[in-house]
This record gives sequence, C-alpha cells and structure tokens, in this order.
Amino acid sequence: MTISTAFAGEVDMVKKRRGNLFKHDYTAAYSVQTVSVKTACFPEKLEAILAHIRDETGRKPIVTSGHRPRAGTSQHSHCLAADIRVPGLSDKAIIAAASTAPGIGGIGRYCNGIIHVDVGPQRRWTHCGRSRS
Repeated sequence: MTISTAFAGEVDMVKKRRGNLFKHDYTAAYSVQTVSVKTACFPEKLEAILAHIRDETGRKPIVTSGHRPRAGTSQHSHCLAADIRVPGLSDKAIIAAASTAPGIGGIGRYCNGIIHVDVGPQRRWTHCGRSRS
C-alpha cells in the first residue's frame, strides 16, 4: 500500500514538472541556420517575438545568429537578440511583422537580407557597409 501511494506521488510530481517545462515552448516557432547558433538562453519574450513573426507571416524565421558572448555591448552578448531570415519574404514584410510584436525592442535591417530583433530599448536602424542611417 505504501509503495503504490509513493508511486502515485511521484507520478504527480513528474506531471507537474512536465507541465512547467512545456507551458511556453516557443522553439517550434523558429529554426536555426546551423547547430552552432545559440538560442537556448533566449528569454521567453524574445521567443514570443519570433513566434509572433511566424504567426503574422505564416513562415518560420530562421535564426542566423543568437547568443554571442563576446559581442561587446550588443544585445546578442546578453542573449536578448536574434538575427533572422524568413525565406520567401521581403525585408519590408519581416520588419512589418516584427514591428507589431508585443515587447519588441530593436529592429535592424542589414543589406544582406538579415533582420535583427531584440528585447532591448526601442530603436530602428539600417546598416549597410560602413555607414549607419
């Protein structure tokens, strides 16, 4: 009798833990360009932004760059930013979707077609070559 009671208690604990693990699983909202792209530390807010972009565009963003610990003062160094591509969509369409995401901070566009999104302060930029505008 005590064994079955103890086992039932363990099952309840496992269910509670499993429920917490998958409560807000946004990893299906994006994919990574290569296995070396670090996204495990993304906060829920950033993952929600990527999920919003997927929902708005109907296409999964591909994260080309995530956490870069040696990125100086960049939001990437704090794991608060993602550089993305969304295959088949223009930069303008991706930026429009990102702009309506709750909690969006920075949105940047690079001339190589990569879009930067982060949860830092709100700001917008385009970076092409050496000059910034």
